[in-house]
Amino acid sequence: MQIKLAAIARRPESEASMEEIFSAEISQDDGLQGDAKGKSPKRQITVMSKESWIKACHDLDKDLPWTTRRANLLIKGFEFLPTDVGRTIHIGDVILEITQETAPCWKMEAACEGLREALASGWRGGVCCKVLQPGTVTTGDNVELGKSLF
Repeated sequence: MQIKLAAIARRPESEASMEEIFSAEISQDDGLQGDAKGKSPKRQITVMSKESWIKACHDLDKDLPWTTRRANLLIKGFEFLPTDVGRTIHIGDVILEITQETAPCWKMEAACEGLREALASGWRGGVCCKVLQPGTVTTGDNVELGKSLF
């Protein structure tokens, strides 16, 4: 199955609601252009699997928008595992390095009771990434996972 970029979202301010966009610039300095959280070196971009999100929502018997998770990129066709830390994600010209799991925080529980726990299972909350190579990403782009850099 081909892995695809299913959606892109950003938050203009730290506590602001997520806004979906069709295309975005990603840089090494700022992460996703227009997103308030892209400056932290190990957490410039967050990526979540659509399949993992569906499983978390199924556990809750809820149909929540993926932006509830507050991730930047939603991919379909792949689910993250602990062994993916150090691997690269290639989307168009952009290359990201997976640095760690995106641990679900209190905001998930505030959004929906039980969501934090549902995301804590099996890396469902997604991964944090560092930008290795900048460029533009567009919804529908092919996604490839590279080998570990370690």
